[in-house]
Amino acid sequence: MSLQGRVAVVTGGARGIGRAVATVLAARGAAVSVWDLNLAGAEKTVAMIQEAGGSAIAVGGDAADAATVATAAARTRDELGPVAVLVNNAGTTAYQEFTSITETSWDRMIGINLKGPFLVTRELVPDMLHAGWGRIVNISSSSAQTGAPSMAHYAASKGGVIGLTRALAIEYADKGITVNHVPPGFIDTPLVREGPVDVEAAAATMPMKRAGRPEDVAHAVAYLASDEAGYVTGQSLSTNGGRYLT
Repeated sequence: MSLQGRVAVVTGGARGIGRAVATVLAARGAAVSVWDLNLAGAEKTVAMIQEAGGSAIAVGGDAADAATVATAAARTRDELGPVAVLVNNAGTTAYQEFTSITETSWDRMIGINLKGPFLVTRELVPDMLHAGWGRIVNISSSSAQTGAPSMAHYAASKGGVIGLTRALAIEYADKGITVNHVPPGFIDTPLVREGPVDVEAAAATMPMKRAGRPEDVAHAVAYLASDEAGYVTGQSLSTNGGRYLT
């Protein structure tokens, strides 16, 4: 599943799932533009890729800001070329009982998790249309499939990502562009470690008796980004260790 000669953008690539996705795509031959608000973290991801012999650049900025997205896209095209693969991974999470969710926290969650993928995809899909080939992979969440207590705004935002995926898959199905989503289950990431969940205790309740690894998600993304997945669009490739069966 070579991606040699392809240019990929990975948003939220400074750590966790985004870093794993960026490094796996680079290992498959893609030149990767790593976007993140945390520029230092993005630069560390790039250093890891380059040390392994890959090609990558780090781009700082907010994926939910249209002007920043345009600037990041222009730099990516200038330094690497037109974008063929987009992984919308940048996101945030929070745990709040529903009645304590403020309008501000709701808008922030929707802005980062749903508006961001909209803006980045809108900016980059013309590259794919011009080439007649493209792969868009959105990182959604199993929480949007099953529901989750104290995460209504998060689940709603990721449910929107699933709807966006399906709509774009149909719109671009005859244009050589596939659009799919990967809903991670319980993945051991820095973001999860920063939350209130006991990772080891939660992992013990999973069918596989372990938490997922960022690389588990990254390999699913790499498949969907490949030529071999050319007849797969509008689909969910769940990486959840059997937590939720579709």
